[in-house]
Amino acid sequence: MLRRILRTVAEFGVANLHLINTARVEKSYWQSPLLRPGKVQEALLAGMERASDTIAPQVHLHKRFRPFVEDQLVNLCAGRPCWMAHMEAPRALADVPPDPAVVMIGPEGGFVPFEVELAERVIAQRVHLGGRVLSVDTALPAALAQAL
Repeated sequence: MLRRILRTVAEFGVANLHLINTARVEKSYWQSPLLRPGKVQEALLAGMERASDTIAPQVHLHKRFRPFVEDQLVNLCAGRPCWMAHMEAPRALADVPPDPAVVMIGPEGGFVPFEVELAERVIAQRVHLGGRVLSVDTALPAALAQAL
């Protein structure tokens, strides 16, 4: 799944991908050989080749959710909207203006309530991607397609 995510962000021309540890991320995820720089670049290159692009997305790893949200998310958004994909959100991502934005997509099983509350308290606004539960590697292109 990580390989598909990396390839997808490269194909869509995403500038930055932040992989963030959340409560529902499996502990073994951070030991994956696919997170080694050479493997990350290999997956990004596959997407860049397909899209005829020469600029790779920057991949950032954050092993702690709370410090990322409290210390970095506001600066990362830099005046842009910050959308958090959540099934129970009152409005759809497809209904918001297609301006540059930060979109947070949770792990399999979604964000836990604490994570949603913290992100909303700091800057995020919840949006849904539709009426169906999606895997991360399906939610990502759905969100990118709706946000463009």
